[in-house]
Amino acid sequence: MIDSSARRILFLGTHGQFNVGDELLLETFLSELGAEHHYEINSYAPTETAEQLTDTYDVDVFDTAAARFALLGRIRRADAVVFGGGSIVKELYASTGRWRYATLCMVLAIVAAARVMGTPVLMSNVGVGPIRHRFGRLLAASIVRLASRVSVRDQGSLDTCRSLGGRRDAVRLVPDAVWVNEPTSLVHSDPCAASFDADRSSAPDTLRLALNINRDIENGEMWESFLGLLAGALRLVAADRPVEVHGLPMQCRFKEHTDLDELDGLFASLTAVDGLRTIRHVPQDHRDVAAVIEACDVVISERLHAIVMAAALGRAVVGLPYDVKVHELVDQLALVDRSFDVNEPFAPEALAAAVLSTADASVAEGRRLSALADERRSEATVYFDEVRSWLRDPDRRGWPSATGD
Repeated sequence: MIDSSARRILFLGTHGQFNVGDELLLETFLSELGAEHHYEINSYAPTETAEQLTDTYDVDVFDTAAARFALLGRIRRADAVVFGGGSIVKELYASTGRWRYATLCMVLAIVAAARVMGTPVLMSNVGVGPIRHRFGRLLAASIVRLASRVSVRDQGSLDTCRSLGGRRDAVRLVPDAVWVNEPTSLVHSDPCAASFDADRSSAPDTLRLALNINRDIENGEMWESFLGLLAGALRLVAADRPVEVHGLPMQCRFKEHTDLDELDGLFASLTAVDGLRTIRHVPQDHRDVAAVIEACDVVISERLHAIVMAAALGRAVVGLPYDVKVHELVDQLALVDRSFDVNEPFAPEALAAAVLSTADASVAEGRRLSALADERRSEATVYFDEVRSWLRDPDRRGWPSATGD
């Protein structure tokens, strides 16, 4: 029997770049939208993405970089186009090595084609910005105005959409999609399934830190200086108590200078530090990331979804914001006083003091973040109920519960 609620959904995002956060977003969206639909999904690694999904979902995975004109046919055949999460309405940083407006032009072309063909477009839980140039604002404004509905994951993105002329009933603020996951869904159901064994051979009083870094920062010229300041802070922490620094790379391949590459270089500079041990991990998916987080006392992270996962799993966090979306997140989680912008110089002593004070309060801080995660999860659950309702009747443009917040 054919399910009358099933839809053909063209689901677009930054899939197949072996970024754990992006792949977690993909699984989260498909789980929330429902397994009854047929999905056409773009990926830079179609074979791997298909293997990730086909046991659970009806998917057709196509190569992001090939057959661009074939995408027009997919837009025409779709009942809806959904952009799922991520910072997709933005100007690219020079540190990425790409044209500043590349992403904006690509997204606008898709949204405009869908509008011409009468296919509704949902931009769900996305980040908007940074957009600092007049041409970028023109492109972004066209995207926001042409989409049927837009939901953004932070106040800065909402303010930007409003300034670009986004309709108040069509643009709303919601939590990042990953918040909707129960903590139990983030971890391995079988602890033995992790791709590494959490090492507990060190002294009982050892402070275990999970560390994530990401080179693609706004001020690329600051990167080497940042690494030196970070190394200095870790040496100061090790002077106070025994430390294990567990690498938490969220991207281990696909591009030059992955998180893993940068951690390897940092760890090499710390090999002779007394009282400090570095442990290399190569997570394959978000469950491996969760295993590292759960084995540690404090998570020190640039990446947004590593911070979200840490909060959901009840682990204390020290933030290293590298762009607007992470600044917004640490503000949402009241972590500003224990966060350090990687684009600007900071005192290693201050970062070391923040790590040590966070470690001393790690149990209470983990509980506080877990409670905030519960609130976000409830909000995200209500939101996805509305998205599923929209998929049943995607011709409606505005959010029925949109407010002026």
